[in-house]
Amino acid sequence: MKDKRLIRVAFFDTKPYDEEYFEAHRAEYPIDIKYFPMKLGPDTAALTAGYDAVCAFVNDEIDKTTAEILTKEGIELIALRCAGYNNVDLQAVWGKIHVVRVPAYSPHAVAEHTVALLLTLNRKIHKAYIRTREGNFSLTGLVGFDLYGKTAGIVGTGQIGRITAEILRGFGMEVLATDPYPQEAWAQERGIRYVGRDELFERADVISLHCPLTPENRHLINAEAIRRMKRGVIILNTGRGALIDSRALIEGLKTNTIGGAALDVYEEEDKYFFEDHSDRVIQDDVLARLLTFPNVLITGHQAFLTREALEAIARTTLSNIQLYFEKGELPNEICYQCTKNACPRKERGRCF
Repeated sequence: MKDKRLIRVAFFDTKPYDEEYFEAHRAEYPIDIKYFPMKLGPDTAALTAGYDAVCAFVNDEIDKTTAEILTKEGIELIALRCAGYNNVDLQAVWGKIHVVRVPAYSPHAVAEHTVALLLTLNRKIHKAYIRTREGNFSLTGLVGFDLYGKTAGIVGTGQIGRITAEILRGFGMEVLATDPYPQEAWAQERGIRYVGRDELFERADVISLHCPLTPENRHLINAEAIRRMKRGVIILNTGRGALIDSRALIEGLKTNTIGGAALDVYEEEDKYFFEDHSDRVIQDDVLARLLTFPNVLITGHQAFLTREALEAIARTTLSNIQLYFEKGELPNEICYQCTKNACPRKERGRCF
C-alpha cells in the first residue's frame, strides 16, 4: 500500500477516447497516468519501470513472461478497464500482483449493439446505405424476415444476456435461454424459458452469445453444434471471439446451414482490432475469408463504445486503483483461486 503521494500508472493500448474519458476524471483521484499507445506484452512490459500499477485492455497480453517482468519492476496492481480477463494468466500473477476489473459498465451498450447487428444483418441496412449513396435504389437482394414470432436463443444470462433477451421479447420473439446458473425468477417474470443447450441450438432462429470465455466453453459453437442448428440460423457474438470455432463457422456459411453471422469479436482479433489496417493486406486467412461473405457482418469490438460505458469504465478503473493503494481494498478483484473454486476465503478484496 502506498502513501498519499501520486500513484503512478502505466496505461497501455491507449486510444483517443480512452484519454478523453480518463483525463476528464483523473484530477479527482491521486493518480498520475502515462499513456502508451502500444499493447502491454513481453516486449513492452519493461516500460512499467518506476510505476506502481498498469492499466490494460482486452487485447493486452499478460502471460507468464509479462507477469515476471511486471513483478520484477515492482508492479502491485493490474487494473483491467474491461470485464473480461481471459487475456491474463491468473496463475502466473497469483500471489504477486493483484488483478482488478470493471465487472459492469453499461450492459445496455453491448445488448443494444447486439440487436443493432441483428437488425442490420437481417434487413441488409448496411448494403442499402451504400447503394442509396451511389444513387441505387433497387431493392433486389435486400429481403429479410420478421423477427416477430421467431425464436431467439440466449447463451449466457448475465446482465448483458438478460437485457438482450428482454429487447428481443419486445419484438415479439419467443426467447429460450441457457446458463449453468439460471435466473428462474427473472425468466418467469419476462416470459423466457430456460432449456438445455442442445434444445436451444435445435430450436432457435437467432442465437446470441453472452457468456464469458472459459476452458469449458471454448469453441462452444463448433461443427457438431452447427449440425444441430436450424438451417438458416443467425449467429450473433458480442461476447468473446473464441466462443466460436471460426473455421466451422465458415463451413456452416458455405453450406448455407448458417444463414448469417454478426460478430463484434473474433478469436484472433488482437492482431487486427482497434487498429487501422486499411492500407495493407489482411494476413489472417480465416478473418479474410469471413469478410468475403455477403451474409457476415463484423464490427471491431465496439459494442461497449458508448459515452455512458466509457464514463463508467474510467470512474471504476480509477476508483479500483485508489481503493487498493490508499485503503488496501479490492472490491473488483479477480482471484485465481476463486476462479478455480479453491480459495479458502471465498471472497474478493485481497485474497492473498
